[in-house]
Amino acid sequence: MNNLLIFDMDGVLVDVTESYRETIAATIEHFTGARPTNEQIQQFKNRGGFNDDWELTHYIVTGVGFEVSFEETKAHFQKLFLGANRTDGLILREKWFANPGTLEKLAADFRLAIFTGRPRDEAQITLSRFAPALTFDPIVAMEDVARKKPDPEGLLRIARAFPDSKLIYVGDSIDDARSARAANIPFIGVAAPSNPSYLDLVFLFQSENAFAIIDDINYLHEVFAQ
Repeated sequence: MNNLLIFDMDGVLVDVTESYRETIAATIEHFTGARPTNEQIQQFKNRGGFNDDWELTHYIVTGVGFEVSFEETKAHFQKLFLGANRTDGLILREKWFANPGTLEKLAADFRLAIFTGRPRDEAQITLSRFAPALTFDPIVAMEDVARKKPDPEGLLRIARAFPDSKLIYVGDSIDDARSARAANIPFIGVAAPSNPSYLDLVFLFQSENAFAIIDDINYLHEVFAQ
């Protein structure tokens, strides 16, 4: 199998509206008393450089004048996201985007891989919950790179491991698109019509020469059928 289909996770494989995005908003509200909208959070994402949700949350909290350390921000974020003993956190609100059979059909033609900004254990929690029978290999997570997206380090690491393979990266953010372009890997952008900055995101993907732009990963078969 010569082709690798590499997925980002959040917003691509997994709907994180009620998990990571809700945790960002709730953590900011905890420290500042004001709750950002999903549209405001998306506007930061569209600026690029905010692939790490801990850093984005801390940036917004301190940016409006509150002196809170990064570690304090991260600790509250993780408390909400993972919950007590990892049994009642907002991570449990996640939803899997792929319809039954979608990824299994793609796996017949591609080796499936992941390049995500998530910590590895949080990626594994979600994959074990929604796709225990699927194999994603390799998985490049937060701990595996020294430089975060939009740096192409993670994609280049996969490319070096599979020098004779064709790679395609599927992501939902401008940082994903820029990472793919820097690695000289074709990029497929996921822009959900429900995204509050949908048109902005589409234009951003076009400016980064996306190979294709789709509503969600269930349309990937149409891209490869062309």
